[in-house]
Amino acid sequence: MDGHLTGPIKLGAGRAIKVAALLFASALLADSAQAQMLAALAEPSNPTFTKDTNATAAAFRLRRQVVNYATPEAPGTIIIDTPNTYLYFVLGGGKAIRYGVGVGREGFTWSGVKTIERKSEWPDWLPPADMLVRQPYLPRFMAGGPGNPLGARAMYLSGSVYRIHGTNKPSSIGQHVSSGCIRMLNEDVIDLYARTHVGTKVVVLPMGHRQIAMTSVPPAANALADNLR
Repeated sequence: MDGHLTGPIKLGAGRAIKVAALLFASALLADSAQAQMLAALAEPSNPTFTKDTNATAAAFRLRRQVVNYATPEAPGTIIIDTPNTYLYFVLGGGKAIRYGVGVGREGFTWSGVKTIERKSEWPDWLPPADMLVRQPYLPRFMAGGPGNPLGARAMYLSGSVYRIHGTNKPSSIGQHVSSGCIRMLNEDVIDLYARTHVGTKVVVLPMGHRQIAMTSVPPAANALADNLR
């Protein structure tokens, strides 16, 4: 016998069984690897990334921006979109500045038309009597300042105990958490405060109100709005 193979390889029965088993195992491993690869593509590989992406989208939704907003209300009117946690300051021409806000929790929402009857910078806080009944542990008086729940500015709404005000809890923006007041980020309430005056009309929409989401307008319009004081 020389060293060259001149025909098909012939294996003994035992060896043939072993080779077949190895080939079958290799096929199973390949299928398993492929299945794992497909599963990795189908499922989010990083749940934290998904959570962070959602948080970023929420932050963008609630940031101050100029949007297209059709309303019969006159420029300078404030409209509170309670179900969607937005406050609109009407600019006219189908545009408004939209701010993210915190609104009343379940059982504490309200609607109607008010006016701003008083404005205050870094206001003191005196909890209303009905709030003290529900939460008797609250202080009877708190001087204005960064730790005050009313934040940097407050605009008091006529004939009510409600205010549009800042907050020392920025995480509450976009939430239904208050006892009926409208909360804003301090930088946003300072911006709105500068645009309003005593007598400004405030329209608070009910929870049942539904409106198509308004789209943002180009950044140039946002820059222009900053000059409309």
